[in-house]
Amino acid sequence: MRTFLLLSSLSPQGLQTLAATPERLFEVNREIERLGGRVVKQWALLGAYDFLSVVEAPEALTITKLTIELSSRGSASFEVLAAIPVDELIASLGPPEPASG
Repeated sequence: MRTFLLLSSLSPQGLQTLAATPERLFEVNREIERLGGRVVKQWALLGAYDFLSVVEAPEALTITKLTIELSSRGSASFEVLAAIPVDELIASLGPPEPASG
């Protein structure tokens, strides 16, 4: 599974829904699971974004489809960041190429 960070901003409609039925947030998390992801951790934020969710999914295509589905409802928009474990990054860089002379 790959890890993705979803920064979400609620629309006025999404804010109204959250205020009226806060448990709707957990329903969205269940929908994320139905769409192939899994919410690992979640925070409410102060500032430009309303929530930060750490989501696991098999690949970027799953996250893309998931955020399109959720965004199409008009209650939230998302910025998605792929999180790459540092050890995987280091391993992918491999040893330095020898200088040719």
